[in-house]
Amino acid sequence: MNPITTSSRRSFLGHAALGLALAPMGSLLASSARAASPAGATSFGPLKQIDAGDLRVEYAEAGPANGPVAILLHGWPYDIHAFVDVAPRLAAAGYRVIVPYLRGYGGTRFLSASTARNGQQGAVAQDIIALMDALGVRQAVLGAFDWGARTACIMAAIWPERVRGLVSVSGYLIGNPQANAKPQAPAAEYAWWYQSYLATDRGRDGYAANPAAFNRFIWQQASPQWQFDDATYQRSAQAFDNPDHVAIVVHNYRWRIALAEGESRFDALEARLASAPRIAVPSITMEGDANGAPHPAPAAYAAKFSGPYEHRNLDGGIGHNLPQEAPAAFAQAVIDVTRL
Repeated sequence: MNPITTSSRRSFLGHAALGLALAPMGSLLASSARAASPAGATSFGPLKQIDAGDLRVEYAEAGPANGPVAILLHGWPYDIHAFVDVAPRLAAAGYRVIVPYLRGYGGTRFLSASTARNGQQGAVAQDIIALMDALGVRQAVLGAFDWGARTACIMAAIWPERVRGLVSVSGYLIGNPQANAKPQAPAAEYAWWYQSYLATDRGRDGYAANPAAFNRFIWQQASPQWQFDDATYQRSAQAFDNPDHVAIVVHNYRWRIALAEGESRFDALEARLASAPRIAVPSITMEGDANGAPHPAPAAYAAKFSGPYEHRNLDGGIGHNLPQEAPAAFAQAVIDVTRL
């Protein structure tokens, strides 16, 4: 087993939040839960680190060590604090909750300077399988959005024996670079403006010059009705101060549209993913009514889920960062998915 160490990089509060009680399902879905309440969590406890695959992964953990495992996966441009009010709810329900920083975020670091700074979907998914192996976790419920949801969908499709259940915001997100490289309608191209921007050297340099301001603008576009304050954003913006962040983000978006090569070690995995494999594990997909980021309609992906399946729409101005904007409803979905 690789050694697990406690990170002293930052000071964290919020242990008291682990006693948060879960509300009944009906009231959770009826509530927009737009932001953390005054009694909500502001941060996680001390973070941990573990060597896993290519990375030394930094992660938050909450709940009983012997509970069923829930792994929560963030996306771009977000971080583990998207789940700061989800984790205590799941911990109170008896889950061992693990919330890792993805490659290129927070305190997660590559173990070798020679490893490619690769953001392709297969590499990120393999990271989480390696993390589960390092932690001795055989199976987990996955709750995720954005890049995290793509990662979770891949895990559920390719390694279903490792996934007890899946909660995916915006549904089925497994990609195919060759298909993505084809031009889309003008409105769709406009929605993906940042992908086109990052495909240029100007975009790479612009993002590198000020990722915090860039990503705040993305937050505002993706969740136009979410009235987050500066402290909430700055708490997450620290995660972009990672030496590999820009390289990972730029490679991810260039790889998606076949402008950058992936690593050959992931070729077999990507070939399987290019066929858009169905997901048979119990799954709940979710969508907010004010998601300003590009996302497919639920009807477009429902058939990709061949096992027990449910879709939940959330009202109340919920945007792209659904776990942080509606933490009670998201936590309830993670609890409910294994009961389908």
